[in-house]
Amino acid sequence: MKKLLFVSILSACAALCLYVVQSITAQEPVPLDSHIHVMVDLVQLNVAVTDSHGNYITGLQPGEFSIVEDGISQKIATFGEGNEPSRQLIEASAKGDLNNGSAAPDDKNGKQLTAAELNSVIAGANVFVLFDTSNYMYRGFVYAQDAISDFIRSLEGADRIAFYSYSRDLSRAAKLTSEKSQVLQGVRTTVAGDDAALYNCLLLTVKDAAQYTGRKVIVVFSNGPDNASIVPPEDVAELAQSTGTAIYMVSTQQAQLEPISTAVFERMTAATGGKAYFAKSWKDEQRAFASIRDDLAHLYSLSYYPQPNPNRGWRSITVKLNSPRLKNCHVRTRNGYRLQGTRYSKPENPMVGTSK
Repeated sequence: MKKLLFVSILSACAALCLYVVQSITAQEPVPLDSHIHVMVDLVQLNVAVTDSHGNYITGLQPGEFSIVEDGISQKIATFGEGNEPSRQLIEASAKGDLNNGSAAPDDKNGKQLTAAELNSVIAGANVFVLFDTSNYMYRGFVYAQDAISDFIRSLEGADRIAFYSYSRDLSRAAKLTSEKSQVLQGVRTTVAGDDAALYNCLLLTVKDAAQYTGRKVIVVFSNGPDNASIVPPEDVAELAQSTGTAIYMVSTQQAQLEPISTAVFERMTAATGGKAYFAKSWKDEQRAFASIRDDLAHLYSLSYYPQPNPNRGWRSITVKLNSPRLKNCHVRTRNGYRLQGTRYSKPENPMVGTSK
């Protein structure tokens, strides 16, 4: 009886294998000469322009900016200033085929930006606030909460705000929302905790922000160095650059006691187009948050479709001012990006990847 049952099971398995093989061989074979395209989407930049005294320069026009990516001049597709909606300047040009550097056969050639693309550019800022609740924060905890709450109330140009906190782990106290009351409630529920894993939690925050289009900003309040992360800060900075996420950091005098942390904070924020602040008192914290609010209100929004470029790795970005009257002004924006989240498709059915 057992032998008969074994034979039956063996026969059933053989029949199943034969069915699977027949199903696979019956599928349409993949042509050996099929061509795979890598499409690059709209690159969005937040650009701050200041004079030699640090005052914002307003009222600039698109023609006063020039963008170069890997030494290749780019055409500005959309342009906006401050909290005003961006406007479309040119027709969408062909996207580059990264396999051979030639123009890809995209059905968007010569057509206007789609509604979805334009909305992704003109959307207001998505601001993520990341608050240090590690054991570095036992002193001045309430003052920091007050400064953050005032900052959140003052954000007029932000469409949505999220509030996260971190010690050893990340806590998403209030996910991205247009309801400031929910965010403020999240601020008041925080309590001081364990060691500080800043870079681990900042990386997770960047990944959350990358899911959204429009301007993406992370504002970090840190009261000390990182003592628990396994993620290097360089990885965080590169991902933020590649996803177009600006990082601002407000830190206290405690962080300045460790020169390495100070240097890392300054490099990371500068690379992403943000700024670092080191506050000596809770009054300084309030002034730092007010400065970030003003910065967001004065940023220029520029976007472009990259011209054909065979480089699949890191791409450098340079933004300059063309007008002689602006020769002494300073331009701040991210300095490049690495291709992220590109999608692959056959020539006859190109797909669009995620915004950079």
